[in-house]
Amino acid sequence: MESSFLFWKTLAFRAVRKALWMLLVLLGITLVSFVVIHLAPGSPTDMQTSLNPLAGDMVRERLNALYGLDRPLWEQYADWLGRVIRLDFGVSLSTDARPVMDKIMERMPLTVGMNLVSMFLTLAISIPVGMISAVRRGTFTDTALTVRVFLGFAMPGFWLAILLMLWFGLDLGWLPLSGLTSMDFAQMAPLRKACDIAAHLTLPILVGLIGSIAGTSRFLRSSMLEVLRQDYMTTARAKGLPLRLVYGRHALRNALLPVITMLGLSIPGLIGGSIIIETIFALPGLGQLFYTAVMARDYPLIMGNLVLGAGLTLIGNMLADAAYGLADPRIRRSDGGRA
Repeated sequence: MESSFLFWKTLAFRAVRKALWMLLVLLGITLVSFVVIHLAPGSPTDMQTSLNPLAGDMVRERLNALYGLDRPLWEQYADWLGRVIRLDFGVSLSTDARPVMDKIMERMPLTVGMNLVSMFLTLAISIPVGMISAVRRGTFTDTALTVRVFLGFAMPGFWLAILLMLWFGLDLGWLPLSGLTSMDFAQMAPLRKACDIAAHLTLPILVGLIGSIAGTSRFLRSSMLEVLRQDYMTTARAKGLPLRLVYGRHALRNALLPVITMLGLSIPGLIGGSIIIETIFALPGLGQLFYTAVMARDYPLIMGNLVLGAGLTLIGNMLADAAYGLADPRIRRSDGGRA
C-alpha cells in the first residue's frame, strides 16, 4: 500500500515538474519569437500605407498608436503575454480585423487532418518497406526499393506537385488541380461532397507522402540494420525462433525507437511543411495563413501561429516519450523502478 502511494506520488511530481518545464520553454520561445519578428524589416503600418500616396507620416503614427506599436517592446510583449494567458491572441491587423484564434481554428482542421492522414499512410507504407529492405540487404529487392526511395527523396516538392498536376489533372483528367471543393459543391449530396473533398486533397497528400515515405523508410532501414547486428538477435535466431517473431517482435520494436523520435519532432512540420503544398494547390490551411501573415507583417497572427508550432513541438516530445513505452517494455519497467 505504501509503495503504491509512493509510486503515484512520484509520478504526479514528475508530471508537474515536466509541465512546469514545458511552460518555461514555451515562454522562452515566445519571447525570442516576439523580439525577432519585431526586429525584421517592415511593419504592419508600412504594408498598409506604402501603396497609398495620401498616407503620410502622420497616418503611420496614428496607426502605430492604434496598434500599440509606439510603446516599448517589453511593454508590448507583457501586454501580449497577459492576453495569451487568458487565451486571447488578439485581433489580426489585416483588413478583416478578425480574432486571431478564430482565423487559426478555421484553418486548422484542413491542415491537421491532411497531415495526419499523410503521417498514417507514411507509417503504414514505410515500416514494411524499411523492414523488407533491411532483412533482404544486398538483394535485388533491396536495390529496387533503394532506387525508388531515393528517387522520391530527391524530387523537390514543388516540382513533384507540378508534375502530378500536369499528369493526373491535365493529361488524364482524373483529379482536380487546386482548391478544396468544386464550383457546384453546395448542390452536391453529402456522400458526393466527401468524395469531392477527397479528390481535391489526393494530390496534396500524395506530394507530401512520397517524400515522407522516402525519409522514414531509409531511417528505419538503417535502424533495423543496426539492431540486426546485435548479439541478442543472433541468439534469437540460434534458438530457432520463427523469423516472424525475430524480425517483427524483437528487431522491429527496438528499431522503431529512433523513428518515434523523428515522428515526434516532425509534428511541428504540420504548419511549416504545409506552406508550399497549400500555396501550390490553393488550399485554405494554416500554412497559407502563416505565409500571408508574414508577408503582411501581421504580428498577432504570426505570434499565434508560432505559439501553435511551439505547442506542437512540446506535445510531439511528450507523445514520443509515451510511445517509447509502447515500443519498448523495458522503458516502462525502468520508469516504474525509478518511481
